[in-house]
Amino acid sequence: MLPRSFNKVRRHDFSLTSLSTICFRTRLTTPAHMLVTAREYRTKRVREARDEAKKEIEDYRKQKEEEFKKFESEHAAGNKQAEDEANKEAETKITEIKSAGKKGQDKVVADLLKAVFEVKPVPPTTA
Repeated sequence: MLPRSFNKVRRHDFSLTSLSTICFRTRLTTPAHMLVTAREYRTKRVREARDEAKKEIEDYRKQKEEEFKKFESEHAAGNKQAEDEANKEAETKITEIKSAGKKGQDKVVADLLKAVFEVKPVPPTTA
């Protein structure tokens, strides 16, 4: 008859090398098709996880694009209105400048011609 302590399983009785040996032996005794099946399953799960992550990223991107377009449309209306007002102001200023230029245009041309054709020689000054 075996002693009582022999039947008890101790958790920390195995060293790291003996555990790796046990795992190696288990792998050798496991049928090859089971290993292939397990590898295929892991590969399948990794692919599914990757595809799911890509889908979540794409959904998040679409959501953020929609939020941005909504924000842009809300604020673009105010910008468009301000731009139209600025254009109107610019047009009124341009018309004022053109009308002022036309009023004094004859005098300006006459003054330029007078300055060009009337020569007033001035002797140089020595400093």
